[in-house]
Amino acid sequence: MERKEVIQIIKSARDKGETPDLSQANLWWADLNEVDLSGANLSKAYLRQAKLSRADLSEANLAQANLSEADLGQANLTGANLAGGNLRGTTLSGATLSGANLNGANLTGARCSGMTKWPEGYTPSGIIYTD
Repeated sequence: MERKEVIQIIKSARDKGETPDLSQANLWWADLNEVDLSGANLSKAYLRQAKLSRADLSEANLAQANLSEADLGQANLTGANLAGGNLRGTTLSGATLSGANLNGANLTGARCSGMTKWPEGYTPSGIIYTD
């Protein structure tokens, strides 16, 4: 799915007062840098190697989504549901995950920085600090 199509789906849903539904969407390698995906349903979406730097994914449902090797640098994931998600090798440098649900998420090899903001009380394991 192309960037333009994703943005149109989001706009159309919001114009109708609905939640954007991209559940199970194939967004492999999609360029979604700086796109507002806040509150969107991306459950079980395939976002492997997607470009999501500086994207707004606050309150988004990413349960069981495949975000392996995606670039989420400086993304806003505040309150996002990432339960059961695959975030292996994902770039999370400078990302904000405050209040995010990371239950059962696989963060093995995820790259983070000292600027990455984790949910209160959450202790990440298997991650790589890049600075």
